[in-house]
Amino acid sequence: MSDVSDRPDGAPAEPSPWNTIDDLWKWLEADQPFGGREGLLLRMLKLSEEVGEVAEAVIGATGQNPRKGVTHTWQDVEAELCDVVITAMVALRTLTPEAREVFARHLAGVANRPRAGGSGT
Repeated sequence: MSDVSDRPDGAPAEPSPWNTIDDLWKWLEADQPFGGREGLLLRMLKLSEEVGEVAEAVIGATGQNPRKGVTHTWQDVEAELCDVVITAMVALRTLTPEAREVFARHLAGVANRPRAGGSGT
């Protein structure tokens, strides 16, 4: 099944980001100094590092460090958040070759959860 299909308005659909994630995963796996469980755990820890970079960018964008002042922009925060998403997707792909399906199922489940203030039915 192709990841690219025509939309009802005739415009081509964007390719799935999972193709890029698979390419990144293959590249990382080919140059992985640690394999097995250790490599998997290190890939998961990378996610914490990226989340820390989001925090650093938010602090820098708001100037909350009086010693440093404003050191980042909100565009830096956006970029760091994108890095978190990419890193999480690569980590999921490292954990399972069925990452696309696992994510799709989970996202559907989250989307179907009752929301506060809704009817809940």
